[in-house]
Parts: sequence; structure tokens; C-alpha cells
Amino acid sequence: MTSLKSQAIQTALTGNWKNAISLNKKLLDENPLDIDTLNRLALAYAISGKAKDAKNTYQKVLSLDPLNPIALKNAKRLKEKTFSANKNEGTILQISNNFLEETGKTRVIELVNLAQPKLIQTLRTGQFVSLSIKRSRIFVLVDEKQYIGVLPDDIGKRLIKFLKSGNKYDAYIKSANPHHVVIFIKEIKRSSRYKDHPSFLSAGDARLAFDKNGKIKNSLRKRAEAEKEDEDIEDYEPEVEEE
Repeated sequence: MTSLKSQAIQTALTGNWKNAISLNKKLLDENPLDIDTLNRLALAYAISGKAKDAKNTYQKVLSLDPLNPIALKNAKRLKEKTFSANKNEGTILQISNNFLEETGKTRVIELVNLAQPKLIQTLRTGQFVSLSIKRSRIFVLVDEKQYIGVLPDDIGKRLIKFLKSGNKYDAYIKSANPHHVVIFIKEIKRSSRYKDHPSFLSAGDARLAFDKNGKIKNSLRKRAEAEKEDEDIEDYEPEVEEE
């Protein structure tokens, strides 16, 4: 059964804002201080035209986390009145994707080695998919058994290390047509071993900055050491054998 949290994320991906408000309120009954849920609720309010409720919810997020990038960005957009209840579907999906993205914890990824087009055509936006390790790659499956594609090797290799250590991820279809499938992946649990290691690196993180003497700047030294530790980890043997 799909969890209430997963349902709430799916409503954001599909632009079902009325249902999003209801589901996220239920989650807040269980945990009133959950920042992810508050951010989802605030966005649903904003796009539904409930500006006052959205503003109050973002203010609550910022009272808990004054530097929260999602709340800061969307509260500014709310103030500038760039949210609208009448956005078309493509724009809504873009807004929800921007909202859902969280530095180091989420990534929108296009799959490679896709399944047959007739299967891809059955996929729908917001549909939950699972990640399975096979032959040192990460396969993406529907209903935990039906293959639809593979993560690119650079991302897959990195995630296999984290999955081995205990990281957990949720994944959903963002868009799909016979020749392209894009999924949204969110880190939902980070192991203590890699608590300082982001699941996903931005383009800026991938480039080290150096001072005039050719040494790594102090502000990036820890990140460089963390990434070096990643490279030193032994390759992970697949947990699931090919059928």
C-alpha cells in the first residue's frame, strides 16, 4: 500500500492541489513540525490561490528553519505574485518539480536502455517505481518486477554505494513517452556512515575550487575529502541477481 507521504508527493507531481492540501494536512496531524510536509502544503495553497494560507505556512517553515531554500524561494515568488491558480499542466509540473527539488537529496533523471514503447506508454506521471540493483547497475521497475529502464552509470554507481550503506530512496515517474522516460528520485533516509555525503552532486559541487596557490579552498576541503572517501569504497556486489 502506498504510504500517505508517497501519495502527498504524487499529488504535487501531478498537480492535484486540492488533494495535496488534504493529504498534507493529515500528515501534519501526525507531525506538525515536518518541514517537507509544510513546504508541500504551502505550495498547494499558493497554486490554489490561497495566498494568505500559503504565506502563513511558509512563515512557519522559516520559523523552524530560517535558511530553508525552498521556503525562501517560494515565499519570494508568492510576494511577487508569480504563483497562479490557472497555470497550464506543463507549468504546474515545472513548479512542483522546482518545489520538490532539494539540494543533494533529489534529482530528476532521464533513464537509458528503455523497455519496449508499448510498455512505456502505460506509465503515468506520479506513478511510483522501485530501484533494483542488477549487474552493478540500478534498474527501474514498475510493481517491483516490470523493467522500464536503467539509471545512467555515473549516477547509478554512486547510488549503489549509498544503498549498500542503508540509504533509502523514493522514485516516481515525472514524464514518459515511447522514447524518453524521466523520473524523480528523493532521498528519504541517509545512513549515519554517509551523513555528510549528498546523494546527488550539483555541477558546481563536481568542480573543486582552488586558491591562487593551487590548494583547495578551506570551505570546500571537507567536500573534497568526502568525495575521495566515496571513490575509495569497494565496488558493491549486486544484491539482486539477473533473472
